[in-house]
Amino acid sequence: MLDIAKLRADTPGVANVFHLNNAGAALMPAPVLKTQIDHLEREAAIGGYEAKDEAQERFEKVYRSIARLLNCAPDEIALMENATVAWQAAFGAFAFQPGDRILTGENEYASNYLNFLRAAKASGVEVVTVPSDESGQLDVKALANLVDKRVKLIAVTHVPTNGGLVNPAMEIGQVARAAGIPYLLDACQSAGQLELDVEAIGCDLLSATGRKYLRGPRGTGFLYVRRGLLERLEPAALDLHSAEWVAPERYRLRSDARRFENWEFNYAAVLGLGRAVDYALDLGMEMIEARVRWLGRRLRYLLGEYSKLPTYDLGEDPCGIVTFTVPDRTAEEVKADLAKHRINVTTASPVGALLDATRRKLPTMVRASVHYYNTEEEDLAALMKALRDTRRT
Repeated sequence: MLDIAKLRADTPGVANVFHLNNAGAALMPAPVLKTQIDHLEREAAIGGYEAKDEAQERFEKVYRSIARLLNCAPDEIALMENATVAWQAAFGAFAFQPGDRILTGENEYASNYLNFLRAAKASGVEVVTVPSDESGQLDVKALANLVDKRVKLIAVTHVPTNGGLVNPAMEIGQVARAAGIPYLLDACQSAGQLELDVEAIGCDLLSATGRKYLRGPRGTGFLYVRRGLLERLEPAALDLHSAEWVAPERYRLRSDARRFENWEFNYAAVLGLGRAVDYALDLGMEMIEARVRWLGRRLRYLLGEYSKLPTYDLGEDPCGIVTFTVPDRTAEEVKADLAKHRINVTTASPVGALLDATRRKLPTMVRASVHYYNTEEEDLAALMKALRDTRRT
């Protein structure tokens, strides 16, 4: 069982704010902050290259920690600047041809879909949107019916930006594996709040960030690339870290997932990411997921059934992201009002997941996202009180 009092004591930010923006950037625990500061101080004291050499074993351990988180091998992990860079590196390594098809979902994230559209324009690839089932999740049967020899990639966002929906990643993986189609999973908002086992899921590539539910630093992320697919993928851009210049007219790619990396890193942030992953692993992802889902259900009840505010989350078992609106108030106004009460939330605009927003005629919504260190007595109670005050004014 999680010791919530200890976890809150480990989180300096809870003394300042009621933080319900964990799907934006979670509050870092003190050990993660200390790890970064310690390395920055070493850089200042002895030099950046020298501090990196000194920390080399701890740097290598970051790969092993992320591999444990995902149940894969360390050589299948590439460290990246953020989830977008990780996803783009994976997607950009596919050499699409005219007539190829990409299958995706109605809840796909805008940045991903923009790259689909660019590929369609540049390469003649066809982007096919799989319909949702009655719960709002990607319809796995419809996905299977769309599979044919033209499909070269299945790319799906696990937890969309605009709500608590959790797409059926494992069932999608079963379809992809049966058909022998590469499967790219955007786990930007699921890594750190849901258990992720790439072997069980069956994805070939997975992108994620450090700043959200993993409680790591901003400017960190990672990419998983299944070893069996790696030999078929060449990054869109290379440098002397990802490849070796072996002759004037010849180069050789790295044999591991680090072929997707660049030479330069923010080493303090990377070490902070590793500490954040270890922190989550020490707590146990099963315990974290159970706590986050429970808090999400509780907040959804308090907003919807208790306070009668419209909520918009889909799926059979939503996660810790909760979207809602307040009648006669814009989402931006609600966010600003809550900030006056030291409550952190954000907004979810229709452009973040345009297909889903258009289909459901969604407005810009308030997005509150809980984490395991939040409590009903402090954070949720503060939110509900502030919303009652807002509605009275």
